[in-house]
Amino acid sequence: MRAPLRDFGTAAPAVDRLDVLTGPVADALRHWSGSAPAERIAHVDTEPEWAETADFVVHYGRELLERSADCVVVAGRRGGVTTLAACVVLSTTRVDVNGVVRRRFDARKASFAAMDTAVGETGTEYGGITPIGLPAGWPVLVDPAVVDLPYVLVGSGRRCGKPLVPGEALAELPGAVTRPALGIA
Repeated sequence: MRAPLRDFGTAAPAVDRLDVLTGPVADALRHWSGSAPAERIAHVDTEPEWAETADFVVHYGRELLERSADCVVVAGRRGGVTTLAACVVLSTTRVDVNGVVRRRFDARKASFAAMDTAVGETGTEYGGITPIGLPAGWPVLVDPAVVDLPYVLVGSGRRCGKPLVPGEALAELPGAVTRPALGIA
């Protein structure tokens, strides 16, 4: 399989690379039910030291910045209740935590979840957080600009490797809701 965005050297359907993915991500791909078949999701091998988006695009090509999405875990709090959610925005933007996210959860306070919470609750490695395979019931807020991309690079759950996912498939993940202006410059 050739990677849909550029030549990464090693690319394969993600369903053929379940052994290099975290358990939750592999399970999500095994039980995939979106309109884009799981076989359209490619997995490319990448080096763990280049997992962070800024380092990734320097090493693999700046043109990938506009084809990459970041997934961050946020925490909304109100009345002693904390709600965790994932937010997916283009890597050229940042999540509007204090606007769109706070209002979506009717929270008094919203912030990025602590690293230990984010990786512990998602079962992923820091630098590889992904919207694929999140805990049941989690809201997944997706910026429409991500959905509009034919393919987008996201985290794989591990620092090595990245899936290339049709943007429309991210809007169909369990708990996914598109939120205009989620990603701000």
